[in-house]
Amino acid sequence: MTLSFKAAFFDMDGIIVDSMPYHFISWFEAARKYGVHLNPMTIFSMEGAKYADVLAPAFARSNKPLTPEIINQIPQEREELLKGYFRRYIFEGMPEFIKSLKNQGVLVGLVTGSYYREVERVLLKELFDLFDTVVAGDCVNKGKPDPEPYLTAARNLKIAPKYCLVVENAPYGVKAAKTAEMTCFAVATSLPKEYLSQADSVFETHEELYKYFECRQRKPDCI
Repeated sequence: MTLSFKAAFFDMDGIIVDSMPYHFISWFEAARKYGVHLNPMTIFSMEGAKYADVLAPAFARSNKPLTPEIINQIPQEREELLKGYFRRYIFEGMPEFIKSLKNQGVLVGLVTGSYYREVERVLLKELFDLFDTVVAGDCVNKGKPDPEPYLTAARNLKIAPKYCLVVENAPYGVKAAKTAEMTCFAVATSLPKEYLSQADSVFETHEELYKYFECRQRKPDCI
């Protein structure tokens, strides 16, 4: 099979790892200490953004000041909470799917808003080592929905954006990919499909995504 893309970039939370519920509860508990209420839709819809961008509107709604000290403290407190809540659930079939792309000569990258040290902790080494590049939230100046994370990944692999495929699960990630002029497939793991309408294709489940590529093997004009 000859694919029309040369690199595939994956978001981590909600695509590689089924972790979004743990992220929400850790964010919720960390912000609550400061009298700020976060709701699931804020976390899920803004997934991939820089931490300060997630916190700013929530603090504004609660009429609470967001100081540089708080911007530094809450992510650290959230990370400690996440360690306690987190259970590692890799989406079934994802490692095999990534390996199948690599076997076909596709370069693969991980592009996430999580910090690099968190990526290393969350992913098993065997899975982490599959990626040809990892672009974490603390590796870029601007997070999703800015295209910088995906453009950085493409630049790292020396692949033009038009030859890159992105697999996302959040509106900010989809927007970042499309602004970078990349093809974007979305999987509705944490939000309804209508939130992901900017993507080129939206799948209800990972199984639908895998089946699409199995079909692609039989029908080369699918992509």
